[in-house]
Amino acid sequence: MRVAHVCLSNLFADGFGYQENELVKAHLRQGHDVMILCSTETLSSAGKRTYLSPGAYVGEEGAYVVRLPYVAWLPDRIARKVRAVVGAYECLVEFNPDAILFHGTCGWEIGTVARYVADHPKVVAYLDSHSDSYNSARGFFSRWLLHGIFYKFLISRNVDKYRKVLCISKEVMDFAERVHGIARERLEFFPLGGQILEDDEYHLRREQKRVALGVEDSDIVFAVTGRLSKRKKLVDALRALSVVKNQRFKVFIAGVMDEDVREEVAGFIEADSRVRILGWCDAQQLTDLLCAADVYLQPGTQSATMQHSLCCRCAVILKDYPSHFPFVSSNGWLFSDFEGLVAALKEVEGSDLHAMSHNSYLVARDLLDYDAMALRVLT
Repeated sequence: MRVAHVCLSNLFADGFGYQENELVKAHLRQGHDVMILCSTETLSSAGKRTYLSPGAYVGEEGAYVVRLPYVAWLPDRIARKVRAVVGAYECLVEFNPDAILFHGTCGWEIGTVARYVADHPKVVAYLDSHSDSYNSARGFFSRWLLHGIFYKFLISRNVDKYRKVLCISKEVMDFAERVHGIARERLEFFPLGGQILEDDEYHLRREQKRVALGVEDSDIVFAVTGRLSKRKKLVDALRALSVVKNQRFKVFIAGVMDEDVREEVAGFIEADSRVRILGWCDAQQLTDLLCAADVYLQPGTQSATMQHSLCCRCAVILKDYPSHFPFVSSNGWLFSDFEGLVAALKEVEGSDLHAMSHNSYLVARDLLDYDAMALRVLT
């Protein structure tokens, strides 16, 4: 089949481990011909938002990538918010896809793809959505003007051309129904997934990375990852760890740290030799770290790395958001406040982390296999 991944509601970053990268790689493994249609917006190797020139090339995943320029009839800043580009319809005509996955529900080109599907009714097309009240639409302009009016209008006019709207969490389903006005029967749970490692690869990565990190077999390794902002509650995690003084705990922090937490975090790190900052990690480095870790710690808002950590067999400590409920089954802890976080850390000390690791593998195998998810969007 010819499969088009349309990444025009956000950005596409070559070589990263995001959902769009992993689904593309899964479709390529399955023998499909894949095109990625995206804007010029991307991420640098350090995880910073940046822009490339328009053009076409074979990307790091092995798929044909077409980067389209933003429209000239809008100021550049507005065009990037509206997410309107030049030439999307013509690219689809040239590629002639059998199936289309439009990543995200926030953008002008939802209508372009809907028009293409109307003109080619045998095409299988899905929307997916990542928008929720935690990570999207937090300000007045974003919630009421962009999501509540503009994106809602675009979705209402075009959603009937897509078979389903695939939502990465229960909160996203609620947001899609309440804010975007999509009927519940049009929504389907489609979580962020991961690449589930076979035993040999997992154990090799784990052993090699633990040696590289300089930790002992008896050490309990925690991984904290992602964009490290106030909303991610890194300071709360370090404060809780300072209460639980187990010297077997070793904490590795990977990601880009915001300036508003840098000074306070530095104070905790200076006072606690168990904590180390690794900086930005690429997809392979992050996978190695998660394989080496015993516990993935996510004290704040949601992150796609949580699902990846399950695929790497980590036990988890997560904030008790409803979106996390399907992924915690005898493999970790949910907490509601600082005291609950401290209690979870204390329970780690006497827990069977090997059994929890196996349970995380079972959760990942049942819910998060990108190869199975890639097949879903072709029917």
